[in-house]
Amino acid sequence: MSLAPADLRLRLLAALALAMALSQLQRPLTAALALVLLAALALADRMPAERWRRLLHVEGFVLLLALSLPLTLPGPALLHLGPLPLSADGFARAGLLALRISAAALALLWLLGGTDPMRLGGALRALRVPERLVRLFLMTLRHTSLIGAEARRLQEAMRARSFRPGSNRHTWRSLGNLLGMVLVRALNRATRIEEAMRCRGDAGRFPGSALPPPPARDVLAFGLLLMAAVLAVLGDRM
Repeated sequence: MSLAPADLRLRLLAALALAMALSQLQRPLTAALALVLLAALALADRMPAERWRRLLHVEGFVLLLALSLPLTLPGPALLHLGPLPLSADGFARAGLLALRISAAALALLWLLGGTDPMRLGGALRALRVPERLVRLFLMTLRHTSLIGAEARRLQEAMRARSFRPGSNRHTWRSLGNLLGMVLVRALNRATRIEEAMRCRGDAGRFPGSALPPPPARDVLAFGLLLMAAVLAVLGDRM
C-alpha cells in the first residue's frame, strides 16, 4: 500500500508543503534527517528505479554547487587549492544546500514523478489555479514534445545528407539553419492548432468534470506529511 495520498490534489499540496519546509531548514543535521526519512518513505513505497536515476541529474547540479561555493563565499580558509582559498563557510553552505535540494527533489519525484500531465492539469484546476496558468502549463508540455520530435526529424534529415558536425563555419551555419527551421515550424504548428481550436468553439477552458472528494485514507496520509513538514521546521528552530 502506498504511503502517499492517492488523490493527486493532496499529492500536490503535500509536495508544496514539503518543499517549502525543506527550504527553511538551517541546520545540516535536520536536513540530513529529512533526506533520510524521505528516502526511507520512497523505498518503502517502492519508487521506480527510473525516478532514482532522475535524482542523479539533480545531484550533478548539487556537485557543481559544492565545488563553486567554497571558492566564492568569503570567510576563513579551510584549505587551499593552489593559490585559491576554499572557505569553511562555503563548505558549510554547500553541504546544507546539497541536503535541502536533494531532499526537495526526492520529495517531488516520490509524490509527483510519473504523473500524467493531463491529470496534473485537472488537479491544478480543482485547486483553483487560474485557468490561464493551467492552459499555459499543459500547452507548454505538449508543444515541448512536438518541437523536440520536429528537431529530431530535421537532424535525421541532415545526417541522411552526410552532415557531420565539427568546429567550422559550415557546421555553425547548418546548426543556425536548423534552429531557425525548428522555430518557424513551431510557429506554424502553433498557428494551425489555434485555428483548429477556434473552429471547434474553444471557450478558453479545457473540458473536465468535477473531481470527487478525496477519501479519508488520503486525507490522513496528507495530514501526516503536513505534520512531518511542520515538525521538521519547528525542530530545526529549537
